[in-house]
Amino acid sequence: QVQLVESGGGLVQTGGSLRLSCAASGRTFSTCNMGWFRQAPGKEREFVAAIARSGGRTYYADSVKGRFTISRDHAKNTVYVQMNNLKPEDTAVYYCAATRRVPVPLGQQGYEYWGQGIQVTVSS
Repeated sequence: QVQLVESGGGLVQTGGSLRLSCAASGRTFSTCNMGWFRQAPGKEREFVAAIARSGGRTYYADSVKGRFTISRDHAKNTVYVQMNNLKPEDTAVYYCAATRRVPVPLGQQGYEYWGQGIQVTVSS
């Protein structure tokens, strides 16, 4: 089992930045590929970014490419997403997810473990 807890969400103005963190429990963090997803009101959950268990490869949705950066710290069992130049359309509940499946999934169905989600609101 992997337990995930997100933090760092909140309210920010357009053009601002936030960094979300996701702390993973247990000793299995290094064996998991990690992802971030988001769900806006009335919309389906969508892929945001993912990072391989080694940290060597990263993947991004086109909508966030160049603005968001995913990273991980194995010493802290934590994955991050740095979000810059935020836009109102980035407003959503953001979820951290983990999987041992390979290759790195880009769809939510590929992930076994999920955090509870955290709200990010970007005001115009």
